[in-house]
Amino acid sequence: MSEGQRARRPGGRSARVAAEVHQAVTALISERGYGNFTVGEVAARAGVADSSIYRRWGSLETLLSDVALTRLNAQSPMPDTGSLAGDLRAYAANVAREITGPDGLAVVRLAVALSNKGQQGLRAGDDLRADRMRQLQSMLDRAQERGEQAPDAYGVLDHILAPMYIRVWFGMVPLTPDYIDGLVDRLL
Repeated sequence: MSEGQRARRPGGRSARVAAEVHQAVTALISERGYGNFTVGEVAARAGVADSSIYRRWGSLETLLSDVALTRLNAQSPMPDTGSLAGDLRAYAANVAREITGPDGLAVVRLAVALSNKGQQGLRAGDDLRADRMRQLQSMLDRAQERGEQAPDAYGVLDHILAPMYIRVWFGMVPLTPDYIDGLVDRLL
């Protein structure tokens, strides 16, 4: 490594700044809803300069997409239990825990807003959906490689994820383990 280069440390300042910015976004969505705050307000809440946010994310929509995807990946990773039924149950339980948690409705609102907001928002929403669908497809591909019959990714979306998101959106919680298992059983 040359004298002018510095080693990046995982979990260093950059990771702390990203976490603070993500938390600021989540808090602002919870308080005000999507579209009711600016990059400047996110920066002030996170204690960073606006330019730091623009340099790292480029736009508010890209930041919002990153927040949603990072949150989903951290809280609802794609499990590998050795069976499709086990994977789907674990995945659905993780998603249910995430979307019913303290900031869950904010994350649901963010995902919905990114799907419906202008051209740049559509790109961010498309990126979010595409990345999550690729991850979901990898779980389904593993099941097929084991010789299991797997639905397509849209089947999981339609029969497991959509009902849970709708219930959270309309305040029809809790999402009980029996309810979640029933969704998986009906799909399989």
